[in-house]
Amino acid sequence: MFDLIVFSGFAGITVFVGGLLANLFNHHVKDSPIKYEIIHTSMSFGAGIILSALALVLVPKGMEELGVWSLIGSFLLGAMIFMVIDYRLAKSGSQQATLLAMMMDFVPESIALGAVFAIEPQMALLLAVFIGLQNLPESFNSFRDLVQSGYSVKKTLIIFFALSFFGIISALIGHYLLREEPQLTAHLMIFASGGILYLLIQDIIPESKLDNNYLTSLGATLGFLVGVIGEMII
Repeated sequence: MFDLIVFSGFAGITVFVGGLLANLFNHHVKDSPIKYEIIHTSMSFGAGIILSALALVLVPKGMEELGVWSLIGSFLLGAMIFMVIDYRLAKSGSQQATLLAMMMDFVPESIALGAVFAIEPQMALLLAVFIGLQNLPESFNSFRDLVQSGYSVKKTLIIFFALSFFGIISALIGHYLLREEPQLTAHLMIFASGGILYLLIQDIIPESKLDNNYLTSLGATLGFLVGVIGEMII
């Protein structure tokens, strides 16, 4: 139990750390082309890590447990629900897609972490590393989006601090309620995958692009490579 709390705590605390780094970056680094390159490269790096989590963990684990039609249903349901949410956010003028994508993979992956911890501790460790690495650039960019949407710095940091505990809560829920329900856990992973992929293509990847700049695309490639290396090592 102690190890599970440590794993999920590490995965969650990077939400708050990313917000703190974004606040420092915004206030202590002057506006310049280099600053914007760093911001957009961090967005694409986070997108690459999210994509690696989809390709290496969420979808493969779901495919192990679900049939074709069950997988299709959960995947499309996730994509369509988050299309509706994204549409409503866009109509309201809110810039919360990055935060939504972060929570969309953070919560189900943390639940999955808790669910598989008892039987596959190495997989749980890999998930914890993935989640922590994902949350850092995602929260960095989400902080900026929320502040630009009108949230104060203090309110945004309080929100991120509260969200950082979702990893422990979700992991404990998964450990106690879903460790005997592999199919339900698989449905959750595939549902999240559909929603995450939609948000990546619709919002996060286009936002990370800069004209006449090739470093941002390299950032996404490196982010995916980080996921591959984590899978191979663990």
